[in-house]
Amino acid sequence: MSGKTCSSNSMVQTQKLVDQLRVEASMERIKISLTAGDLVQYCQDHRRSDPLLTGIAASSNPFKDKKTCVLL
Repeated sequence: MSGKTCSSNSMVQTQKLVDQLRVEASMERIKISLTAGDLVQYCQDHRRSDPLLTGIAASSNPFKDKKTCVLL
């Protein structure tokens, strides 16, 4: 019985892999030389709102260090 289960699992995994490969193969591909210019333009247009470039205000930073409790 376990041989059939193992074989069945293998078939299911193989079918999922084949389905994924079919999806990827059917995608329209665009050359990077054509999309690179669009990407650069997008980055330049949105640079003022990019927190990696402008930083995050300390008052609205959710990752700011919390005050620690000190025991005396």
